[in-house]
Amino acid sequence: METTIKDVAKYAGVGVGTVSRVINNEKSVGAKTREKVLEAMKALNYSRNNMAFRLRKNETRIIALLVPVINHPFFAKLAYYIEDEASKFGYSVLLVSSQQKVDKENEIITRINQREVDGAVFVTHYMHEEDDLLGCPIVSIDRSFGENIPYVTSDNYDATKNAIKYMIDHGAERVGFIGSKPLVPSEVSERERAYIDVMEEYSMTPRLVNEVIQHGEETIVVSDFIEKYPDVDGVFVSGYTLSQVFYEAATSLGKKIPDEMQIVSYDGIFKQWGISNITSVEQPIEEMARQVVRLLIKKIRNEETCQRTVLKTKFVLGTTTR
Repeated sequence: METTIKDVAKYAGVGVGTVSRVINNEKSVGAKTREKVLEAMKALNYSRNNMAFRLRKNETRIIALLVPVINHPFFAKLAYYIEDEASKFGYSVLLVSSQQKVDKENEIITRINQREVDGAVFVTHYMHEEDDLLGCPIVSIDRSFGENIPYVTSDNYDATKNAIKYMIDHGAERVGFIGSKPLVPSEVSERERAYIDVMEEYSMTPRLVNEVIQHGEETIVVSDFIEKYPDVDGVFVSGYTLSQVFYEAATSLGKKIPDEMQIVSYDGIFKQWGISNITSVEQPIEEMARQVVRLLIKKIRNEETCQRTVLKTKFVLGTTTR
């Protein structure tokens, strides 16, 4: 026999109206009661008639998540928490890998306009005109598309500045920067700005390679940097994969880390993925993911949102600094 809304209400110990309000994602239900209802729905394997719901509410209960690639630990972890948070609001997540395929992003915008998808989280390398996105519930990570589109980021400038100063305070005299330059206006660019400012503050010569590349082409940047600046004794690397590639290249050249060269990476997901103990600026990926979902739900509901949300990072010491 098919599970009904009455069965869910009885299991959760609440009224049928309460279950209905949870299904419709109304704000009048408290967090604990909502959780009880969602647990009951899961336990009883209850699912509403999605098509009927859509016809009544003009909603799909689907949000899209656009990332450059899916086989990357940062994006994989981000997707995990976004899906987890979205499920709390009764939404499913459509995962789209859009690297080198801007048409995929344009397709999602079209689907939002056609009410086939309720909204989207953009983690993108492509620029879209704000006018094209007006009326589309969209939230971004790191990228600003305009004052009407909220985004979540980390404290890129301050975290980078403090990390570079840490290496200098611990003996680094020739500090370099390796990065992958974003194609669009992005808070990630604040890492390079922080590096330049520290070099000026300490009267140090910049040793910088920051190029536009696609994911999977990190060896290009690393090879260029090593060829240009073989004398560096401290390196700030802007990104997880770049850090891995640079660390392996440095050790293959016989560099003693951290005695001869210190390394700090932005994107501290090494310990979580059991890869290496690189000193890093650890982004709060879970908090970022949950924040973008909450902001997106507000956009879908036409509620007010702040344009820029900045989350604090954590400096995690590893074996690559003194």
